[in-house]
Amino acid sequence: MNVLKNFEALFVVTLGLACAANYVMDTSEAEQPATARAAATTTVAYAAPQDTQVIVVSAKRLTAEQKLQSLRDERKASAQATSRI
Repeated sequence: MNVLKNFEALFVVTLGLACAANYVMDTSEAEQPATARAAATTTVAYAAPQDTQVIVVSAKRLTAEQKLQSLRDERKASAQATSRI
């Protein structure tokens, strides 16, 4: 039982240190000049529209019968692959 109390105390101390560090980091950001904060927030890079890749699929949709046949073929191939192992 003493070990559990020690772990609980260690957890509480660690949690307190983490909260204190978070508070210190937040207040240090608030003390920066407004221009520095603005520059830090605008450095996020986004993909420009010309850099975005576009994939166009120009295939017809399968009918219900074709889907069923494809599923049967896939199951047959899978069964043959597992029987070889």
